[in-house]
Amino acid sequence: MRPLDDARQTCETFLPGLLKELGTVPLTLLESSDSPAIDAFRRHNGPALVIPKQYGGLGADPLQALATTRALACAAPSLAVGTTMHHFSAATLFNLADSDPGGLSSLFVQTVAEEHLLIASGFSEGNPGQGIFSPTMKAKPCEGGYVLNGTKKPCSLSRSMDMLTASVAIPRNDGGRDLAVALIPRDSEGLSVHPFWSSWALAGAESDEVRVTDVFVQDELLVRTELEEERLSSLQTVGLIWFELLISASYLGIASALAERVWQAERGGATERAQLFTRLESATLLLESVARMIIAGEADDAALTKSLIARYAVQDILGDTSRKAAELLGGMAFIKSPDVAYLTAACTALSFHPPSRSAFTEPLLDYVAKRPVGLS
Repeated sequence: MRPLDDARQTCETFLPGLLKELGTVPLTLLESSDSPAIDAFRRHNGPALVIPKQYGGLGADPLQALATTRALACAAPSLAVGTTMHHFSAATLFNLADSDPGGLSSLFVQTVAEEHLLIASGFSEGNPGQGIFSPTMKAKPCEGGYVLNGTKKPCSLSRSMDMLTASVAIPRNDGGRDLAVALIPRDSEGLSVHPFWSSWALAGAESDEVRVTDVFVQDELLVRTELEEERLSSLQTVGLIWFELLISASYLGIASALAERVWQAERGGATERAQLFTRLESATLLLESVARMIIAGEADDAALTKSLIARYAVQDILGDTSRKAAELLGGMAFIKSPDVAYLTAACTALSFHPPSRSAFTEPLLDYVAKRPVGLS
């Protein structure tokens, strides 16, 4: 399929050899809790994908990140879903770094790129009315820093992460609070991982529970967000749009894996295959429009609303497409290999990522009625 070939070429440009390595591993192993995919991603410099070149990253723009994620998800769905949270955290931090050149966020993002570090996200991603920097951890001041407590579940990359990022509220002497991003090393005393993800679908994303129990964080590992409200809102919005783009691209790749099997086996009639292809690529075009919004610097509630509209439309398209592809592949393909059943099931999980469609209803109606939306 030409669009998938193009996506794979983009992936090869940025992460040479990764798809070839993934292709030697059965899908059942790639999607298990013992998957080797995340280690392979790290070795092929995947953590640097979306980090700008000025910070030592590979500098993939949103369109290139979309294509790369689609190609990876076609080969290893859990890898794409899990590493979306890394890219989301990295995008949030490098946008924050742009507001504080030479600060801690700049140095951290550069270290992530140079040392191939993986970031797990403890941010409040994707919930209307609750921005990325809404506190997810409680912080108590102590000598030299703060003691943090909190939990994140599910938390992708829970076992492979090098660092957990989390939003915290830092108490001030005047009784107020400052927002900050805590950088919590994986080997911190009091940081623990506990079983949470019981489903076999997307088990390779390592989405278990991470607990932060009386974890000491040095003051030097707190990125303070001392920004004016308008700039802070813009940073949060950009991060959320990145999240919606790449998580949708992940499931686009899963549906593409099913459609490609239909194409290769020449199942169904020419008209049916053409319809399947048309639906799938309409989802791609929707996501490309979101990527172009990021490139154009659109970072307000209107842009976030548009990205969510695209995400829900893609969600509906992929549901229809995956079911149709499974139907065209037929019962024998379903019986002879677990891959068809697995991909069909995994494709439905886009609907479980925040925000839910019901949570978005009121903000959408406010947007349509030209009332303040207040998404971020």
